[in-house]
Amino acid sequence: MPQFFLNKRLIILLVSLIFLVALIGFSLKERDDLTWPEQFVKDSTGFVQSIFYRPAHVVAGFFDNVGYLKDTYEENKLLRARLEEYALLETKVQKLEQENEEFREVIGELDSLSDYEPKPATVIGRNPDQWVEQITVNKGKQNGVEKDMAVITSGGLIGKIKQANAFTSTVQLLSSLDPKNRISAYIQGEEDIFGLIEGYDEEKGALLLKRIPHQAEVKEGETVLSSGLGGVFPEGLMIGEVTEVVADEYGLTQMAYVKPAADFYDINQVMIVKRTLISGDEPVESEEEASEDEEGGSE
Repeated sequence: MPQFFLNKRLIILLVSLIFLVALIGFSLKERDDLTWPEQFVKDSTGFVQSIFYRPAHVVAGFFDNVGYLKDTYEENKLLRARLEEYALLETKVQKLEQENEEFREVIGELDSLSDYEPKPATVIGRNPDQWVEQITVNKGKQNGVEKDMAVITSGGLIGKIKQANAFTSTVQLLSSLDPKNRISAYIQGEEDIFGLIEGYDEEKGALLLKRIPHQAEVKEGETVLSSGLGGVFPEGLMIGEVTEVVADEYGLTQMAYVKPAADFYDINQVMIVKRTLISGDEPVESEEEASEDEEGGSE
């Protein structure tokens, strides 16, 4: 007997290989039904898979949910920050639109004037104790601002530069009770009537236009403008309108109460006006100096 058939291990291995190849060939064959061993193996495998699948699915779902919650938290945190930025941006846009609108109104007021050099400025300070006296704006000598320059809003003239610092300036309002706060003005009519804005009546909320000739016929509702005769303020800046006319304490001249065109209480944006053109026949002295020289008569 050959040596090969005497080796039992080789014979078993060969038979096993033949059986395995036969099984593979049998399993690859298209069939409608499985044999009972195949069904047993498949059912057993499915049962074991079902035992481990559900817990694994629950654990995997838990970690997925934790990940989703973390992502949702980060997204909510980001959205909350964006909303805060949006609210802040919206506030800035509204403020800029308001400032732009106010500047447009002021520029519209200046379109009627030719001898001026406007400098926009923003109110940055106002002392509650001197609310009707003065304000502080964010433009100073570095921006070309000088003492006695006129300051206006969209409503009209509100005052003049009292003190110019390097980067800020103090504006003395027309409503200031300072007796030296005087502005040359005139009442616009068929015949212009000149006088001086001197003082403010807090009870009436009106400017005092003094030194009006006693024979002048002043009517209520007539417009009061800056005369420009002081050589500092441009001519034609709106001051207000006449509400009442009375004789002065000596009966030699008249005094008119003038309702201010500008709102002295709510001031945010202003325009500082520098007069650039002065005709040769106009005085170049300041409004105050002019008024002091006119102690015996009108300017």
